Amino acid sequence: MTYPEIDPVALSLGPLAIHWYGLMYLLGFAFVWLLGRYRAARHDWQHGQLEDLLFYGALGVILGGRLGYALFYDLAANLDNPLNLLKIWQGGMSFHGGLIGVLIAFWYFGRKTGKGFFEISDFIAPMVPIGLMLGRIGNFINGELWGRVSDVPWATVFPGAGPLPRHPSQLYQAALEGLLLFIILWVYSAKPRPRAAVSGLFLLGYGVFRFIVEFVRIPDPQYGYIAFGWLTMGQILCLPMIIGGAAMMIWAYRRQA
Repeated sequence: MTYPEIDPVALSLGPLAIHWYGLMYLLGFAFVWLLGRYRAARHDWQHGQLEDLLFYGALGVILGGRLGYALFYDLAANLDNPLNLLKIWQGGMSFHGGLIGVLIAFWYFGRKTGKGFFEISDFIAPMVPIGLMLGRIGNFINGELWGRVSDVPWATVFPGAGPLPRHPSQLYQAALEGLLLFIILWVYSAKPRPRAAVSGLFLLGYGVFRFIVEFVRIPDPQYGYIAFGWLTMGQILCLPMIIGGAAMMIWAYRRQA
């Protein structure tokens, strides 16, 4: 299958160019806001608190995502040219760095509102996968983060990746870390759960799905395979999420008992 040639610029308004990648982030925050309005009414959140949380969360995603990418995946290049950190439309966002940024935002929001950390994270976790799904679609439009060479019927020839068809691993991630994880968390959180259980399930689910997709995704060239001839940086960063998520769920249910 040939990659559908998509202009990375969605809309040009004079000198202003709106890129699909940035637009996907805006759509992600918009969907989280809409779903958050529904959840806020059911969780007794005061007017304006959701918008404040999303503002801090957006800062955490962007700053943490870019700094995390620089630290985990491309430190040397970003040290040579720090202005690259501002070019989010070119891709280069680390989920794990963004997660750290969001956790800091949760802590700050909790200090301002008096809400507990896990009260905040359990509230927002079921909505996050929608933003992740749209971000991965943005990766596909950018023609980046493609998968390994494959002969599956839907394998795609990506520009810049050579003549051989590859797994569209961005779409696998959109389906697993995005749509499927959203359904799991939304259904699971529809009933009262122990504090921190929803957050733990998010960490566990994302970590497992990302770990699986890494088997068909090309590792970052500056690292390659780090251990055993197959373990990637993405998988290494997911292991603490899997272990921590499972531990949080066990702790949450034992604490309730």
